[in-house]
Amino acid sequence: MKILQLFTVLVLGVSMVSVANAQKKKKTTTTRRTTTAAKPTAVVLPPLEVRAARVKVTNQLANVSAFVSRLGPIAQNIEAMDADAKARKIKQPSIDANEAAKKKVIAAIQGLRTGLVNLESEFRTKPDLRKYLSSIQGISDLAAQSETSAISGKFVAANSPLRSVEQKLNETLSRMPIAEL
Repeated sequence: MKILQLFTVLVLGVSMVSVANAQKKKKTTTTRRTTTAAKPTAVVLPPLEVRAARVKVTNQLANVSAFVSRLGPIAQNIEAMDADAKARKIKQPSIDANEAAKKKVIAAIQGLRTGLVNLESEFRTKPDLRKYLSSIQGISDLAAQSETSAISGKFVAANSPLRSVEQKLNETLSRMPIAEL
């Protein structure tokens, strides 16, 4: 029993000494290193006119592409109906429907041409867009060729200048900087 008492006193003594030493020890504080975040480099945006023109070129490209993909089969049908009408293989209501389809196609080409003429003139008149004029120049002439072909009854041939317009618009987009409006 005395051994137990001695052992208890010893354990209490050691614990008191260790608590006293712990209180005497100097508390060390850690300093946090703060690193400055790397400053983002200034993003240079092209002028607003260029960004807006890129959107317009994209829109016209979508319009021309959709029109070219639709015009092919329609043009073939119109020309086939014309050949049948000349051979007197079809009736008058079909001939009238074909004439109405011709007028719709010609009107659509004229509308497309108007948009392309406006776009090209914008590139001619605005100083920020002049450096891209060489790649877009001529789209209004190509649209006029397409319109002339359609008016003369060559609807399949009217598709070819519009494909060239597509190429010019794609070339222009590839030269223009990519940036959100």
